[in-house]
Amino acid sequence: MNKSRKRIQKLTLAAFFVAIEILMAVTPIGFIPVGAINITTMHLPVILSGIILGPVYGALTGFVFGFCSMMKATLAPGITSFCFSPFITVGGVSGNFASILIAFVPRILLGFLSFHIYLAMRRAKAGRVVSSAVSAALNTLIHTLLVMGLIWLFFGQAYAAAAGISVGAVIIAVLTSNGILEIIVAAIVIPALVRALKPQMERMGFYDKD
Repeated sequence: MNKSRKRIQKLTLAAFFVAIEILMAVTPIGFIPVGAINITTMHLPVILSGIILGPVYGALTGFVFGFCSMMKATLAPGITSFCFSPFITVGGVSGNFASILIAFVPRILLGFLSFHIYLAMRRAKAGRVVSSAVSAALNTLIHTLLVMGLIWLFFGQAYAAAAGISVGAVIIAVLTSNGILEIIVAAIVIPALVRALKPQMERMGFYDKD
């Protein structure tokens, strides 16, 4: 396959992943509110994009995730939306540049690192399914820790006041409830999709041969 054709195929697939992200963001399946936090499925296309298309397109899909997160916090604000949008003020607390960092940095890294952890596993002779499961689980955990860690760093007291409990308690709650659920879902769904897409991706040259 010539490079020009493969580049067009990558751009087409990247546009497909971006479209999925936007569709999920504007429907209830993307962000599911649970009290002061959201259970999300938006991380799934980002991880899959990184594994299939590489770190650049993975980061691009992650950027779209971050943008959708910021827009949701802006257009449909909740009690802690100032953490994700610089345009929102809740209870006298305004979002700022840190809100942009929280919305974008963990999501961009999610797509970028998904490829590199997957590649490291493949180089360690792990199978494609195992590699994608490990990448999905680890990157989902890293994403959750980064989001909550940055919230604690920049908006700790304000977030605690809005949520009604300490940030430490929120982090523990996130990790032991929806955080674990998101990890399990990613570790199941991503390998299943990687396996299902194997014939097509091998023909297109996006998967190495097992």
